Amino acid sequence: MNDGMMPTDSNLRRGFLRRLLAVPAAVAVERSASAQTPMAPSSTPPGPLPSYTRVQHHQALKQSSFDRTGGNADYWHIPAGGELEVFRAQGAGAITHVWFTIAARSSDHLKELVLRAYWDGNSRPSVETPIGDFFGLNLGSYAIYQSQYLACSPGKSLNSYFVMPYARGARLTVTNEGKQEVGSFYSNIDYQVLPALPADTLYFHAQYRQAAPCTPTTGEAARLNPDGRLNYVYMETRGQGHLMGVTLGVLQNAEGWWGEGDEMIFVDNESAPTIQGTGSEDYFLGSWDFGGRDGAQPFGHAMYGAPLIVNPERTGGRYCCYRWHGDNPVTFQRYLRHTMEHGHANDRHDNFFSVGYWYQSEPYTESPALPPVEARIPRVRTA
Repeated sequence: MNDGMMPTDSNLRRGFLRRLLAVPAAVAVERSASAQTPMAPSSTPPGPLPSYTRVQHHQALKQSSFDRTGGNADYWHIPAGGELEVFRAQGAGAITHVWFTIAARSSDHLKELVLRAYWDGNSRPSVETPIGDFFGLNLGSYAIYQSQYLACSPGKSLNSYFVMPYARGARLTVTNEGKQEVGSFYSNIDYQVLPALPADTLYFHAQYRQAAPCTPTTGEAARLNPDGRLNYVYMETRGQGHLMGVTLGVLQNAEGWWGEGDEMIFVDNESAPTIQGTGSEDYFLGSWDFGGRDGAQPFGHAMYGAPLIVNPERTGGRYCCYRWHGDNPVTFQRYLRHTMEHGHANDRHDNFFSVGYWYQSEPYTESPALPPVEARIPRVRTA
């Protein structure tokens, strides 16, 4: 199954990082909190050589949970209610890879642990999501998969390859909102120290949302949905930037196919969607209910997948899906709201748990309050 989930073109990720960060030091411009001037063009002509054959203008470093005494206890302990700072940096740089693996007493630790990221000294986080959801494990259980930006490996290791730039500093924390301690939290975070960032560099964001359950429509509203105002919302923000994708976990509360919900993306227009698709499984680049009640099978590719499909189209059925837009990011100048119907015209009441990922000019955004930990645990709700 792993061979079928391997991306075929790792150059996409290297190319994304190269375009974002690899600029000559002579044209790098120190960015202030409000600087929005265009980036100067690179003086290096394009050529056939990959980036790793050229001079690099960064220092590669790592922050990890290694045993400071020189022993082999290369992990941290997080008591119930405790907060752990897993990364702190000053100056300009970019996180390029995050790896965690966790040994915890609670079977719900993927929902109980909360990952937060703060850029450039902001008091409000740009990333705030249960740790499992951030890595695409939106239903609180592990599933092995590999995609362009997120992966979960055998041994329950969590990986992110989203590049996370910062102009003046960065801080990442993990908070244990559960009632039991986390005995062993292992961390390796790779990052680059840079002389400065290009002036038009954007900040990484990840926003958690859930509806457990979604509120179903009835009557005429369950037949036609012209405006999408009752759709499930993946993320909403104001500013300038581009959407990179979503992860979604679905726990069914009723029999039947949970999809048939069109995605509707509102770009710089709060009243009408600019982008509208043809169905939930189509948005995640599958088709025909991912194979249907008796034929569905998990799949995973570089830019899309459904690596977890259990008990399909039945009450209690579980799906985890992802879709990346790195090949064609959805750009916005002032406003973005990414939504999807829950069933045709929002006629189903299943449980949705999701994370939206994007880059934007400001290092923070207004996000809804994180639901309490008990409400984040997926449970079938038939009533």
